[in-house]
Amino acid sequence: MSDRREVDSGAVRARKTWRTLEPLHGMIYFVPEAAEAYARLGIAGRAGYFASRAAPMGAVTADVVVSTFFNFNPALVHEAIPSSWDVAAPADVVGARFVAVDAAFRRLLGDAVVASEEMRRAAGLARTAAEAASASGLEGRPLAAAHADVDWPAEPHLQLWHAQSILREYRGDGHVALLVVHGLSGAEALVTHAAAGDVPAHVLRSSRGWSDAVWSAAAGALRDRGWLETGDELRFTEWGAAQRREIEDGTDALATAPYAALGDDRCAELRTLARPWSRTFAQHLPR
Repeated sequence: MSDRREVDSGAVRARKTWRTLEPLHGMIYFVPEAAEAYARLGIAGRAGYFASRAAPMGAVTADVVVSTFFNFNPALVHEAIPSSWDVAAPADVVGARFVAVDAAFRRLLGDAVVASEEMRRAAGLARTAAEAASASGLEGRPLAAAHADVDWPAEPHLQLWHAQSILREYRGDGHVALLVVHGLSGAEALVTHAAAGDVPAHVLRSSRGWSDAVWSAAAGALRDRGWLETGDELRFTEWGAAQRREIEDGTDALATAPYAALGDDRCAELRTLARPWSRTFAQHLPR
């Protein structure tokens, strides 16, 4: 019983800490500094997202990105990859993303916060967790492994961002593994996400490039397999809701190792330090 309680406690700690810090990383997909940095390399539009997130893996093919990113329309990926590598080397894209992170942090938080002792402390804590993720073993976690292979930047605010990048990809790789185990395609996984009510269906569908026809087919397949109730609305059956909870709980459980290295007190300290910065960045994320 005590082992089970420890697992549950570790999973809660992992989810709470990831959720608090996630806006620090996620902002890079929406701030103008990112698009400007990639445009200077000759990469424009949605291609910037695919190239910048995939770049730590090197000049990979489109199919590798389809596989690791999991829930995007493959046609959307093929529009960006591998043509982006003809324009800019992956290492240059990685560098451009750090330039964008630096500019966004300084614009939104200010130079004083960037240079603060609090930023330095948060960076040290987050780096400890990220390095623990690597030490725990990165088998089956391709995006986390690729990001962990990027050299650590010197400045604390960039270390904080990079650490959270590794940690969110570590978590995401585990999540994808569970989606595959539960027999979900990329489009079907998005439909279950929409049914959970966290993000509107039209946002998930359009941002990942799926047509109405593919979305409807995915929803129909989930109804046939007992995940969703019959009808036009996306509502879980009791069994489907249980499957969704199993995926989310399993994702938390697979993400525990990095935060266990910090422990409860240091995770709580990290959340306290990062929370006001995350709130600032969250204002610039889509709702």
